Amino acid sequence: MREVADRERIGAFMTALARHATTDVDVFLVGGTSAVLVGWRATTIDIDLVFRPESDAMLRAIPLLKERLQLNVELASPDLFIPVPPGWEQRSPVITRIGRVTYRHFDFVAQALAKIERGHARDLADVHAMHAHDLISATRVRAQFALMEPELFRFPAIDPPSFRRAVDAVFPPSPL
Repeated sequence: MREVADRERIGAFMTALARHATTDVDVFLVGGTSAVLVGWRATTIDIDLVFRPESDAMLRAIPLLKERLQLNVELASPDLFIPVPPGWEQRSPVITRIGRVTYRHFDFVAQALAKIERGHARDLADVHAMHAHDLISATRVRAQFALMEPELFRFPAIDPPSFRRAVDAVFPPSPL
């Protein structure tokens, strides 16, 4: 049975993973991992991440590190579930650099929109925490949603009117 990840365990994973980088790479951390590192949660069930560019050496290291550190690690990011507008890499804040790896939080607005679309209570609590920590704003979330809305057809599991209602429920439109 693997253990939950706290700040210390996430840091140990980041350091160990960076040792396997053979070229410069950005690792974008997502979801509960961001929540723990920013500080609105003490632990997360798994470390979600994505690489740019992909690194075979680092991908091969993940199963070994999962076992050695007794952590759950998943390759997951908002762009697998919703159409993330271009430029998300530049909107992803840097956490730290270890060796050849720059660790970043995946664009918080994209994370918030993916969580709103999924709609679980914990996801919505995370969205409110991101807002409370000034990582997102209603204006930015609504603007990014407007950019992605025409691309929702690429994700047939998403019902666009339901997604819009969910965004409006969390961040109501401003009255005229």
